[in-house]
Amino acid sequence: MSWRKEQSRSERGYHHGNLKEALLQAALGLIAEKGAAGFTFADAARMAGVSPAAPYRHFRDRDELLSSIAQRGFEQFEALLTQAWDDGRPDTVSAFERVGKAYLAFARNEPAFYSAMFESGIPVDLNPTLMAASERAFAIIRAAAERLAAMAPPGMPRPPAMMMALHIWSMAHGVASLFGRGDAARRKLPMSPEDLLEAEVLIYLRGLGFPTDHRPSDQKPSGPPPVPPAGAPSGPWGTPK
Repeated sequence: MSWRKEQSRSERGYHHGNLKEALLQAALGLIAEKGAAGFTFADAARMAGVSPAAPYRHFRDRDELLSSIAQRGFEQFEALLTQAWDDGRPDTVSAFERVGKAYLAFARNEPAFYSAMFESGIPVDLNPTLMAASERAFAIIRAAAERLAAMAPPGMPRPPAMMMALHIWSMAHGVASLFGRGDAARRKLPMSPEDLLEAEVLIYLRGLGFPTDHRPSDQKPSGPPPVPPAGAPSGPWGTPK
């Protein structure tokens, strides 16, 4: 579920007896409106319609509330990336393209979760449950990077998969942040987030020596290769629609 400003306070209020869930939903609404750093523990209680002391029944403090939201976000993120990756079917490049699009789609469709996960400043390494959830999501990117690394041309040193995964993750995060809260909010950018991420990854893979303008080695041709339109770019994210 996405959280948007037009949701009324009554829709987020504490009506059904599940205080913990009401607080999580209230905090998500506040994050969507003010950002992960833009509200207090008392604000979440007020939005949920309970006393300032009530949240302490379930959360030690605001950071623990944010950690719970971030954990839930990473679990949804992992499920989305896993579905997109589909164990690299039907081929590595197509699956990799889907993963990149799924990353950007999550950032666009779930901005409150994304903010809690990546912009709240919560120390992930101090929360084992949150850390495990984030590592499971990152493992999907790493799996894709391992398949890409295995496609290195003969005679070329295979780049470390972890290095590739970190670069790809950081590029996707940068594009998502730019289009979510950067220049896209002030002026029209000359390309879509998917096209920008494709271009960045293409440049990165070319720098590593990958033949990005050829069919991937794990995809067997079934007929004559299609002829792209004049001037259309090619790369690991597919030809833009």
